[in-house]
Amino acid sequence: MEVLPDIVGPEPIVVFCGLAGAESTKWREHYYASPGNSFWESLHLSGLSPRRLRPDEDRLVAELGFGLTDLVGHWDPRWVEVDELAAKVERWRPEWLAFTSKGVAHEAARALGRPGRPHLGVQDWYVGPAQVFVLPGTSGANQRRDYDGRPNRLSWWRDLAALVGRGA
Repeated sequence: MEVLPDIVGPEPIVVFCGLAGAESTKWREHYYASPGNSFWESLHLSGLSPRRLRPDEDRLVAELGFGLTDLVGHWDPRWVEVDELAAKVERWRPEWLAFTSKGVAHEAARALGRPGRPHLGVQDWYVGPAQVFVLPGTSGANQRRDYDGRPNRLSWWRDLAALVGRGA
């Protein structure tokens, strides 16, 4: 059972990939719709989106040159579908695959046989043709004070925006 359908327009620059599969995402109808999630605010404040979109406007990301998908497309997060993700990325051909937390990136890296835990920012590995970028988790539960040496999550989003020529 698919959690949410992928939202990806033609020739995406960045596809954002979350985990899904968690109980907290089971009843959502839109991406990053949980209370306290900072995805939509970060997308806007980084310069990647001209305004702050609401979760119910998630389909508009395709018009911005982005995509949304999940690493786990069903309710059992033990079954990481990295082969399916790689096939989708091959088809979509984005420049960047941005995992929306270290945890998601770690699950993907582990499934791909990559050693160690990913750090935030640009990675030295790819999924299909897309280079991997790891963003800090956008969940309201992720309120750390240190994000790999930086004081906030937004600085990592701004790095991604600068890489794709959309910095604020």
